[in-house]
Amino acid sequence: MADTFNYRIDHHGSLVRPADLRTARAADDPAALRDAELHALQETVALQRRLRCTVVTDGDMPREDFRGAVLDAVSGFRRTGERGPDGLVRWIAESLPKAGGPLLADWAERLTELTVIAPKASLPSPAYLAATTFEPGHGPSSARELGEALAEIIHAEIALLVARGVRLIQLNNPLLLGQLGAEPEAQGALSFEDAVAVDALAVRLDERPEGVRIALAPGWSAPAAVDRARVERLYGTVAADRWVLPLDRGTAAELDLVRALDGDRDVCLGVVDATRADLEDIDTVLERLDAVGEFKDLEDAAVSPSRGFADVADRPLLSAEEQRRKLVLVETVARYVWGNEF
Repeated sequence: MADTFNYRIDHHGSLVRPADLRTARAADDPAALRDAELHALQETVALQRRLRCTVVTDGDMPREDFRGAVLDAVSGFRRTGERGPDGLVRWIAESLPKAGGPLLADWAERLTELTVIAPKASLPSPAYLAATTFEPGHGPSSARELGEALAEIIHAEIALLVARGVRLIQLNNPLLLGQLGAEPEAQGALSFEDAVAVDALAVRLDERPEGVRIALAPGWSAPAAVDRARVERLYGTVAADRWVLPLDRGTAAELDLVRALDGDRDVCLGVVDATRADLEDIDTVLERLDAVGEFKDLEDAAVSPSRGFADVADRPLLSAEEQRRKLVLVETVARYVWGNEF
């Protein structure tokens, strides 16, 4: 049985940025921005503590979007002025990346100074970055080569984060779930096989200290129907301890994604929709969890929102108050399922 009791109440890592932080970022004053980031971090930790989260993140407060932990800290990428259909500013890889220092570890240390709650770090997966930043003729010879270089950087960062006390590290690859369907969606510059191989390189860790989990979130919504062979290939190749999967629609495909997990893998289930303000009916949420419990031991599970609340700093999906209500609901669901034993 997996040791998940400390991490039952989770979230993806991106939280709604306060107005003063968004103003400071737009003002282009580095000193004022740094002060605003530190203040926002303190407020974010206090919020998670009040909400009884069992892990605490920096909420992506110091970053423009959820990719920033890598793109802001390594060389080799150029930020363009274009935005893609997902609302993210496009970056292009112009050479193989090199890290000039820690990506998230310094911010993670600040978390440990502010609370005793287990710190969590969220990073974009190397396959996702390679698939979305590679452009032929701009440096790396292939998206696979770019992905492997990024995987080495992120793998080293994971080891550093663990050494500095981070207990849960989540990699986000929003493209993977779309590639697990009977009719796979567009996959960017990497094939499915290459994406799986690249992300597997990042999460390898010969030994995990007790209580440490490396998680992968393969996307925010399940496909209409699941290709079981592709799902098994993903789970069998990427040695993540925890899989962060959607359960906010109650579809057969959502259940199939959980059903395909090995018995010794944790699962974190996104039980509330982070894109809609209206609150889910708690009995409906519990019924979905009961359906999972018919084939998966819920002792190896956790609950969270379906995705981050503000993957892009200036485009939050909900207001701060709507976000708070959603996180309260996640906490309430956890107590219905596991009582007070976290």
